[in-house]
Amino acid sequence: MNKIINKNEPWFKWLTREFNSYEAFQDFELGKNPRDVAEDFISRNSIAISEVFENFDEEDKDTLDQFLKLTECELHVFKILEKQIELRNKIRFVDFKKRRK
Repeated sequence: MNKIINKNEPWFKWLTREFNSYEAFQDFELGKNPRDVAEDFISRNSIAISEVFENFDEEDKDTLDQFLKLTECELHVFKILEKQIELRNKIRFVDFKKRRK
């Protein structure tokens, strides 16, 4: 199941394409946590990933750092949205036009 990376394709495009086609939700349904799913992905793509590291340079390291920052930012956005949804579900609307007798 190991795939070999196309030498003409940037590693981040390859990684994005492969990870987007990876069926992570099937693993989640089986009770796996995100870390285990990530490790399974790495294991299944170990040959291609090792090829990426053979030619990894400072520019690639900078690109990886930027992706890490972007991914962390996305996580925070999702957490903020999750909190807003939770708060919205807790809000109770009061009709002040109705008066108690």
